Amino acid sequence: MKTPFNVKKWGSVLTAGALALSLAACGNEAASGTGAGNEEGASYPEKPIIINAPSGAGGGLDTTARALTKVLSDTGLNEQSMTVENKPGGGQAVGLADFISQDPEDPYRLFLPSVPLIINNLKKEGNSPHSYKDLTPIAQLTKDYGAIVVPADSKYKDLGSLFADLKAKPDSLTLAGGSAPGSQDHLVAMLPAVKAGVDAEKIKYVSYDGGGEAMTALIGGNADVLATDISGTGEYLKAGKIRVLGVSSTERLEGTYADIPTYQEAGIEADFTIWRGLFGPKDMPDYAVNYWNETLTEMAATPEWQEVLKTNGWEDGYKNSEEFTAFLAEQEVLVQEILESLNMQK
Repeated sequence: MKTPFNVKKWGSVLTAGALALSLAACGNEAASGTGAGNEEGASYPEKPIIINAPSGAGGGLDTTARALTKVLSDTGLNEQSMTVENKPGGGQAVGLADFISQDPEDPYRLFLPSVPLIINNLKKEGNSPHSYKDLTPIAQLTKDYGAIVVPADSKYKDLGSLFADLKAKPDSLTLAGGSAPGSQDHLVAMLPAVKAGVDAEKIKYVSYDGGGEAMTALIGGNADVLATDISGTGEYLKAGKIRVLGVSSTERLEGTYADIPTYQEAGIEADFTIWRGLFGPKDMPDYAVNYWNETLTEMAATPEWQEVLKTNGWEDGYKNSEEFTAFLAEQEVLVQEILESLNMQK
């Protein structure tokens, strides 16, 4: 006898099969990062991003932050809007304090400082209680180097003769810089001076409000020597107004600066990198750190970013999060050493 077809039974089987297929599809969506099962951060960033630049508008940090946001937008590597907020004051300490006071897990806030982030935490005067360890290093973006400069008509033609006079009489010359004692420009000169055996504590250092004012003082005869960043000397060097005696890079630079010897070529075992880098808050989620590592590594190789570096006279100093963190630890040791030699450590 033929078994009758059971509509209800087969209807149940088909329904169960459809449900199983549906659940499997949802599982596949979750595994691939799409659909309702999307893992945390897979769609990051989903809203506007703010970059805190701890300097005034038009300064080096501000310029770097705005160049970064423009290249990310122009290349399509980041489709969310990015806003730069200027938080000047205290040699970057004001901006740092403001950044740290906010949500330590917020992946939509970024911070773009430079070397004073380390210096301010280690020096005795104007000390900042915060350091790079209170942040998440994401990437080093650019690098610059220190330069020791004299007027074009100066009797000094090399670092050796300059430091010989300073060693004999440390207070015989006036050294200008665009930052306070114990800050970046000061250390640019103090590092090689200490290595050359000069009593650096006795050097007459005059600080000005920025490298531009310090350069004006040098050219105007109000200072004998200037400590500054090499990228700020180009136009004056081309105009024949100054002579750069040495640069703090490990190898000679190119282009306008190709004829300038390094500190090491002058027999002084010292080098100093002036970096600018991007950080997130201390407890930034891993997915956000990974996103920026991938995005910025790709951005650093684009023609657009390379053109930005060339236009601004910056060196390509890109380091990812892991490399940058290791470098910061090394530079912290170096800065501590210089400040101790000046009796300026906290």
